[in-house]
Amino acid sequence: MALGPRLDLRQSQSLVMTPQLQQAIKLLALSNLEIETFIGEALDANPLLEIGEAAPAEVLEAGDADLRRTHLESSPVDQLVSEGRAAEDRPLDIDGGALDLDRDTGDGALATASATAQSADLGGDFGGGAGAGGGEGPDIDERGALAASLAEHLHAQAGAVAPDAATLFVARWLIDALDETGYLRISLDEVAETLGIALADCERALAVVHALDPTGVGARSLGECLALQAREADRYDPLMARLLDNLELLGRGELPRLKRLCGVDDEDFAEMMAELRGYDPKPGLRFGSGPAEAVTPDILIQAAGDGGWAIVLNPATLPRVLVNRSYYVEMRRACMAKQARAWLGEKLADANWLVKALDQRQKTILKVASEIVKQQDGFFRHGVSALKPLTLRTVAEAVEMHESTVSRVTSNKYLQCARGTFELKYFFTSGVASADGEGAVSAEAVKAAIRQLIDAEDPKAILSDDTLVDLLRARGFDLARRTVAKYREAIGLGSSVQRRRQKTLAAVR
Repeated sequence: MALGPRLDLRQSQSLVMTPQLQQAIKLLALSNLEIETFIGEALDANPLLEIGEAAPAEVLEAGDADLRRTHLESSPVDQLVSEGRAAEDRPLDIDGGALDLDRDTGDGALATASATAQSADLGGDFGGGAGAGGGEGPDIDERGALAASLAEHLHAQAGAVAPDAATLFVARWLIDALDETGYLRISLDEVAETLGIALADCERALAVVHALDPTGVGARSLGECLALQAREADRYDPLMARLLDNLELLGRGELPRLKRLCGVDDEDFAEMMAELRGYDPKPGLRFGSGPAEAVTPDILIQAAGDGGWAIVLNPATLPRVLVNRSYYVEMRRACMAKQARAWLGEKLADANWLVKALDQRQKTILKVASEIVKQQDGFFRHGVSALKPLTLRTVAEAVEMHESTVSRVTSNKYLQCARGTFELKYFFTSGVASADGEGAVSAEAVKAAIRQLIDAEDPKAILSDDTLVDLLRARGFDLARRTVAKYREAIGLGSSVQRRRQKTLAAVR
């Protein structure tokens, strides 16, 4: 058998994810704040990019035959994202002005008054972006200073209360050891061992912490926290002390036994309970690490006059990035070296791609949101009880995209309607079989029904899970008892025993 060289030709196909395609996919999943950060970094890195004025939002109205469907023109980015054709991913030299007339992105020629009226009807000023309302947003100085944290609030007081520097040092150490609720979860023995000091020194430092505002911080248990507040209110007598020493009986709802231990009648016990309700069991929660940020919706929904829905992209969230072509021409004239021209051409290609990708992101969000509104029409008309089971696959097939694309689009995106602000993922719920066997109902609708039944229950006739099963079956929900218990716990409602104790305590006035 002879050995010799041989040349074979083989042909294969593979999907190549270019950096630009990867970035386009990543942009779909970014929130408004993340998009702003991304654009800021792009502006710093590319001299050809600049921020343009925000255009008025485009309202999309759908007729009865084509309810809330968007008819978007096909684009290379849409095809790349949905079909994965990375080989065709080429940055195009797109004029930024041409995108201003694109009706699908909300940048069309519709009057500004339409978007302004829509925002006003929805109860919010969503046109406050640059150019949308004729004014600029508030300066950073107008936003107010950040609220102090619990530790900062306590440190500011400790210096005036501590008798000496050594006690102040230990008190500050204890302040830093407090949890978010204001409790000290570490024992004084451990503190003394860690710091190498006597236990008496730790106790003196803890007394300093107990003297700070809010009253109750530094407590090691709920009873101690309430006792500190009772002393502050000059209500810590032997009867109150006995009540605070037996809080576990109060938690179990054993009120007659608790009255006997305290040696009080019904009237005195009611007064003690009223005093106890005025105390704060978690004083540290009055302070936070920072202010809560309001959610800015990406999509605005309003009922249209023809019975459909008007869908608009929030103009405050629309990124307005333009390519400065006059500056590009000036720079190209000044660039004589081949390497400089190549660098400038690369920056122009990157700028054109970013404008195109942001524009396509807006189209994709609007397209997916429109289909969600179409699928969940009953929710917008009748509330959560009419919410239908919906999966990513259903929406993906309707908009002719991949499930992963729809998942990215609905992440960290919010929708504002007359019923409130909801994350787009809220409308994707699992299904529960109906009692009549005709289709399925949304799990959110089941939770709403359970909450409604429990809120309306008689304090003297608490509904058990078995009773809830029968009542839900009468409403058309075919559920097992363990399923009802799972949904009840998911919405934060206790068992029948727990609710009976809570309502018994609430009845004590």
